[in-house]
Amino acid sequence: MKYGESAFDILYLLFAVAAGIYLIAKSKTKVGKALGIATLILGLGDSFHLVPRVLNYFIDGDFSVALGVGKLITSITMTLFYVVLFYVWIVKYKDKYNVALSVTITALALLRVVLCAFPQNGWFENSNNLTWSILRNVPFVILGAIICYLFFKKRKEDKYLSPVWICTLLSFAFYIPVAVGASFVPMLGMLMLPKTICYIIMVVCFIREAVNEGDEVEKG
Repeated sequence: MKYGESAFDILYLLFAVAAGIYLIAKSKTKVGKALGIATLILGLGDSFHLVPRVLNYFIDGDFSVALGVGKLITSITMTLFYVVLFYVWIVKYKDKYNVALSVTITALALLRVVLCAFPQNGWFENSNNLTWSILRNVPFVILGAIICYLFFKKRKEDKYLSPVWICTLLSFAFYIPVAVGASFVPMLGMLMLPKTICYIIMVVCFIREAVNEGDEVEKG
């Protein structure tokens, strides 16, 4: 199991980071570059958690601090990922700028980061305080739900980004049981595999969208 999971994690990280760099370098539109930034945030952020996890399988030693801090960094970068997706939604669909919605997204992201910063989370001990796990994930889940709804509304307007809403919904459906119950039922951690697959599908959608937009710019 450790070999299969480790290989999957490494290939995922390499794919996400490479795709992010490619999109930022090659995209000719704001949407394409923003999708590249989102992808790079996703890959680099997850690396802080997944690399120590892989090393822990093969190297004798105490990786508690590295794993805990990695989870903290990933918690923050995943929040930024969805904030960037909100920016993509605004620029892509050119909806009327909604101040209340923007303030809500910003407030939820900041609240999530602040809650993650509290020492009661036990990051440095790689512990899992159930109360604080729930607290820090409430604004994150609400943020994800809003992003999911926004892309759901536009699902018929763009064939390349149309799967984003369902990938977001499924990723949270897989993530919530892990965040809440993995410390009590370790097998729940296996749900991170389909969660990661959801993000891989998202990145593929990002690449297709950026390539399509680039082709339209050249034709224009």
